[in-house]
Amino acid sequence: MPFEPPEEFNIADYYLDARIREGRGDRIALVCGDRRLTYREVQSLANRFGNVLRGLGANEEERILVALPDGPEFVGALFGILKLGAVVVMVNPGLRPEEIAYFYEYTRARIAIVHAETMEAFAEAAKGARRLRRLLVVGGVGTGGVSGDGAGAAGGTHASFAAEAARVGDTLENAPTHRDDAAIWLFSGGTTGRPKAVLQTHASFANTTELYAKGVLDYRETDVTLSVPKLFFGYATGSNLFFPFAVGGTSVLFPERCTADALFGQIAAHRPTILINVPTMVNQMVSHPEAARQDLSCLRLATSAGEALPPELYDRWKAAFGVELLDGLGTAEMWHVFLTNRLGDVRPGTLGRAVPGFDVRVCDDDGGELPAGEVGALWVRGRSRAIGYWQQMERTAAAFRGEWYVTGDMVSRDAEGYFTYAGRGDDLLKVGGKWVAPAEVENCLLGHPSVRECAVVGVPDENGLTKPHAFVVARELPAAPGLPEELQAYVKAHLDPYKYPRKVILLDTLPRTHLGKVDRAGLRRR
Repeated sequence: MPFEPPEEFNIADYYLDARIREGRGDRIALVCGDRRLTYREVQSLANRFGNVLRGLGANEEERILVALPDGPEFVGALFGILKLGAVVVMVNPGLRPEEIAYFYEYTRARIAIVHAETMEAFAEAAKGARRLRRLLVVGGVGTGGVSGDGAGAAGGTHASFAAEAARVGDTLENAPTHRDDAAIWLFSGGTTGRPKAVLQTHASFANTTELYAKGVLDYRETDVTLSVPKLFFGYATGSNLFFPFAVGGTSVLFPERCTADALFGQIAAHRPTILINVPTMVNQMVSHPEAARQDLSCLRLATSAGEALPPELYDRWKAAFGVELLDGLGTAEMWHVFLTNRLGDVRPGTLGRAVPGFDVRVCDDDGGELPAGEVGALWVRGRSRAIGYWQQMERTAAAFRGEWYVTGDMVSRDAEGYFTYAGRGDDLLKVGGKWVAPAEVENCLLGHPSVRECAVVGVPDENGLTKPHAFVVARELPAAPGLPEELQAYVKAHLDPYKYPRKVILLDTLPRTHLGKVDRAGLRRR
């Protein structure tokens, strides 16, 4: 049954403070390199963050931006914001100034919590921000506040968390938030290429924790979790923070970029029992020249989400490491996984079955349920449904239909209730678990002086993972030698590196349909 919290409900209490009341305060909650924090120490850190933020003028219900690398301070900031009754907005700490400026404007955050190592980009973006008033800087700032030269239109300042925290206490009464209040903004891909916020409630996070983490994966106090995605991704926020914290387990964090080598090192050092993975990293791990020498026997399971897991890749994983890999599907709009394979019940190539407490159906264009075996739109309902999209009324109306959320994914369901992913209902691509809008890459390519026309489509590679390919018509024919490589480098320089086309194919003309539109299906077949 869905979890029904009381009306007055705050997930900072549900995930953190309740562990201290249960007598688990001295258990290790976080491991990050040589740092080990107990639940009591995490609570103290969160309370200090909350008190510092209150001193900087933070109010209930307002958005506070968190742009920190994985580490105890990320966790303290997140829970400190929730304790205040404010709303957490998590963003990638490695963003460029122009991307940061978008989030400042879109979220209307007055305070951003950033790390000293990446502060320069956030300070640069803040110069033109109309609402931002303060950067709270973690690490490397010394003992005093650091003045800024115009963080925000009113000329705010940068403040050192270390200095501010030394002036406040480590006790804090949680705000009496409502279970349906917004707790965290998660971001979902959009056809414009600009991230759009999904407003998720306190109740949503607890509901999926009870149904999926506890009910299906059986998270335990003895579990130690390790994640490939970083905490600002909702998948990792759940699996590598909220879920272990809900049972008194331990989360391993590391701020460095995740590579197969880094991951193998973390596994050897900390011996996790649950690995939160994505197909792209699964492929890197099984393809690593030292894969056969790795000892993953500490793992009782690994999960995979973010993109479809090809059955061939599942088989290679099992052959290499002997650890069960549970593929599943979740969305920001339903917070986390609601379709999953289970221990002892894995069907490679499928997303498994619905998590009990969620109703998942395959529907036609009118919302009518389709019979087993037919491909249709994925509809889901449950207590984890989001409030809607921020400043996206039309999109909210199209996606949230009463109790139901229409995901945009196309799936089929067999007679036994196992779902198989068939792709997106639109042209968006998921590369490495992240959304890529073809239009964004196309617009970038069109900015190159040698490009006349182009189209970007998703093409499965040899491992079945979708990668962007670009078909380009050059301004001058024949095209200059080396143009494909030049265009790949151009996209890498102007967009996030994972968005670059893995292949650039030069054509004299682009194929078109009878309506004059680019024949993308024909390009995929090529």
